[in-house]
Amino acid sequence: MSKYRVLILSEGFGTGHTRAAYALSGSLRKLSPDVQTRVLELGSFLNPKVAPLFINAYKKTVVTQPRFVSMMYKQQYKKSLNRLTTLALHRLFYAHAREVIEQLKPDLVVCTHPIPSAVISRLKRLGLRVPLCTVITDYDAHGTWISSGVDHYLVSTQEVKNKVLHRGVSPFRIDVTGIPVHPSFWEHPVKAGILQDMGLKDMPTVLVMSGGWGLMNGDVLNPYLTRWRQDIQLVFCVGSNEKGMRKLKKDPRFQHENVHVIGYTKEIDKLMEASDLLITKPGGMTCTEGLAKAIPMLFHNPLPGQEEENCEYFTSKGWGERLSSLEVVGKWMSRLIDEDEYAELARRRAESRLNIEKLRPMQSAKRIIEILETTNKVSL
Repeated sequence: MSKYRVLILSEGFGTGHTRAAYALSGSLRKLSPDVQTRVLELGSFLNPKVAPLFINAYKKTVVTQPRFVSMMYKQQYKKSLNRLTTLALHRLFYAHAREVIEQLKPDLVVCTHPIPSAVISRLKRLGLRVPLCTVITDYDAHGTWISSGVDHYLVSTQEVKNKVLHRGVSPFRIDVTGIPVHPSFWEHPVKAGILQDMGLKDMPTVLVMSGGWGLMNGDVLNPYLTRWRQDIQLVFCVGSNEKGMRKLKKDPRFQHENVHVIGYTKEIDKLMEASDLLITKPGGMTCTEGLAKAIPMLFHNPLPGQEEENCEYFTSKGWGERLSSLEVVGKWMSRLIDEDEYAELARRRAESRLNIEKLRPMQSAKRIIEILETTNKVSL
């Protein structure tokens, strides 16, 4: 039997979309030996010199002009990328996208970012024949995710499905599958082994994540956390922000045996498993990974748009709390230090794991395999 070829397309605007792509790739290969996958950040693949300039400009805009980003997000919320916009994108950055598709000959294209989804959708209108599946990687459905050439949408929740329905998409083209996370986030290895492997102590531990780009402004929060360094182990993960990492390491408050400052790592699953509290920006992927680990979450400084929606969804479900003041931090630190409350937190986490296990998000990969099998039968 020939293998199915699945091409998974993302973009480098933030790290969550591409993490979802690789998570989906790993789940597909774990579920079926008959599936071959390839992950591409399409714009970066086609424009290796120009793409980083645009990504850096976007990152700078998000950091320095959040109100502008919020305004644009809200203005475009109900609008798909129109044909003029997709034509401009195609001519400027994606002129060779069709050649890539025809060369790789995928049985299915899956997009975890709205731009490649719109680009492939346009190519389908112009005659490209390939099934297209779009995975919405947030707990909201911005209009840019919706394109006429998409055959299947995989969404995080029923609420997101309802929003996609309101945008005129047939219910038969939408499946609620959850956001795909790497299978390792659904595994729970022995904590003692993780602590030993990572050089951490067996004590209450807080993991502070700034996102893959290291965008969380922790000038007040991070030093405040070090007040508890004698009793609580602190792990600061600053992503690719090398300047921020150097700054923290030079600060005497962070030069303590219970304080660890690290950069980008592929072992977030282990760090979450070993930690008792996660302080993070509410990106869709990070929230879902934290949910899989059943770790209590505090959401700090959400970016306008998707992160605000993610924060609202997770807090409404009781899966996290907005870090609205330093008093919230103090409350949680006290709970970690108190032996009885710490034991209660551990008990609740174990209980949550049992409930969350029912949500094991291999559903995205399973649905894609079903689509592959159905499409293959139709083509025969």
